[in-house]
Amino acid sequence: MQIPFIPKDAPFNEDQRSWLSGFLAGLHSRLAMPVGQGQAVAPQAGAQASLPVNILYGTQTGNAEGLANDAAEVARGLGLSSVVQGLDDIDLDAFAAMVNVVIVVSTYGEGEMPDNAQLFWDALSADTAPRLESMTFCVLALGDTGYDDFCQAGKLIDMRLEQLGAQRIADRIDCDIDFEDPAANWLNDSLGKVSASSSSGAGVATTVAPASKPKSDKPGWSRKNPYRAELQVNRRLSGEGSSKEIRHYEFALGDSGVEYQAGDALGVMPVNDPVLISGLLERLGGKADADVKGLDGSVGEALTSKFEISTPSRDLVAEIERRAGDEELTHVVHHGDKEALDAWLWGKDVLDLVQLLPEGQLPDLETFISLLKPLQHRAYSISSSPLVAGDSVHLTVASVRYSGNGRVHGGVCSTYLADRVGDDDRPGIFVSPNKAFRVPEDTDRPVIMVGPGTGIAPFRAFLQERQATGAKGRNWLFFGDQHKAHDFIYEDELAAMVDQGVLSRMDLAFSRDQDQKIYVQHRMKENGKDLFAWLEDGGYFYVCGDALRMAKDVDQALHEVITEHGGKSPDEAEDYVATLKREKRYLRDVY
Repeated sequence: MQIPFIPKDAPFNEDQRSWLSGFLAGLHSRLAMPVGQGQAVAPQAGAQASLPVNILYGTQTGNAEGLANDAAEVARGLGLSSVVQGLDDIDLDAFAAMVNVVIVVSTYGEGEMPDNAQLFWDALSADTAPRLESMTFCVLALGDTGYDDFCQAGKLIDMRLEQLGAQRIADRIDCDIDFEDPAANWLNDSLGKVSASSSSGAGVATTVAPASKPKSDKPGWSRKNPYRAELQVNRRLSGEGSSKEIRHYEFALGDSGVEYQAGDALGVMPVNDPVLISGLLERLGGKADADVKGLDGSVGEALTSKFEISTPSRDLVAEIERRAGDEELTHVVHHGDKEALDAWLWGKDVLDLVQLLPEGQLPDLETFISLLKPLQHRAYSISSSPLVAGDSVHLTVASVRYSGNGRVHGGVCSTYLADRVGDDDRPGIFVSPNKAFRVPEDTDRPVIMVGPGTGIAPFRAFLQERQATGAKGRNWLFFGDQHKAHDFIYEDELAAMVDQGVLSRMDLAFSRDQDQKIYVQHRMKENGKDLFAWLEDGGYFYVCGDALRMAKDVDQALHEVITEHGGKSPDEAEDYVATLKREKRYLRDVY
């Protein structure tokens, strides 16, 4: 390495600054020093030093971050040092200096990068991205086979790293919603290969047996081991005249040891509607107490709590099309038009599809169950702060109900909570931490929250948190729904927070109370001058709710506000928003 001569007391010139920046970036990577939110994990005692494993994650709900931390534990057990970082915590120069890289990334929405991976992907996919011949890598992708672009984010990053010359040390794995076991096996295998490569290439000690995680007195509640909680409160929030049914729930945590923070989500394990189960068994000619090969328990038990019988799987749709002889379904399936197929499936559950089959084409129970996906938990944004709620956790949930094909349909979990949890029932729950969606650590910072409908849930928690901690920063809420008279949920609480000075500003948008529909993004633009001033004062901008329409409209409005009131070009506004994201001041909890 050629080190430029720098005279004593002389100011750096641009070439010297450039060299020093590159040197420090490389030094950071090789010494495993954490940057920003990065967490360095030391190797197990007795292991010789080697190049660190950089474990990077892109996450929307926290699953990928959890697996990244699991990877660090595996690396430690193999005698490897590691650095865990979000993809939004590194720049491309630092990334290019890394040697051993493990990337864990989820896919969000319709094949999109999660929020904290988008800026990284923009830089990596650009023509200016550096060559990466000195890097070895592997990618763990998380997704849902219910979507066409399954694990698309992981596939794109994996392919792009290869294009830039990085060497794949282990094949990518694409994990479905039951990701825990395959992901754990892959991490052990892949990091074992990294360890073996480091040992042979750097002359370090051979690998050691993986160390077990330290035991904790706290129970490990999870999707596979949920806590059975008492549902203490089930209260309708929306008025009787509303077209919606929004409910407030409170679960007792007792002595469970369950802990959460404002911004986290609560996973609820649903139970399928017995009316839907009966309809399926009647149509298929089966009995609830029947035994089927491969099932642990009866068919009725399996359809109650083990399999998804609301949203049809892709495999089931394909098999129904093959058997049904339905001209419309065959057309949309074979035409390859995803939007047309989604439109055809809209509002249809598994029973709707089974009813398309003529008598001679009905599958037997074993075949039918093999075409179903496992029943998954439903995740809801927590609407309470533990500083206020004490030993309970609150949810704000819209009950899904609609009619179609001659019968009433209901949301799997929302109607389970609303209608079918009895006094003696104990729904299974667990916390999904979302460390990327938190109130600012600096309590003096202003906070802007955009959360129409049930999107208000985490902001109720945020406001409780800010009030309980005595935060001095201003709070501004944009809220809306259809009608103020029926849909202004938590109105009394919010009014009290305004009176108490906790809620500095509240702008409301009730779309159906006037001839022209007004939404939260319109209120943002109407108050754009003040909104931009809050951002310039170091404000945080949060969005929660519908990802497909609302969040995109709010994002567009934010760009327009910055352009108009910041005196910026569209490109400059884009850079401004990118800076907000890098500084973690533009955060979203969207679904």
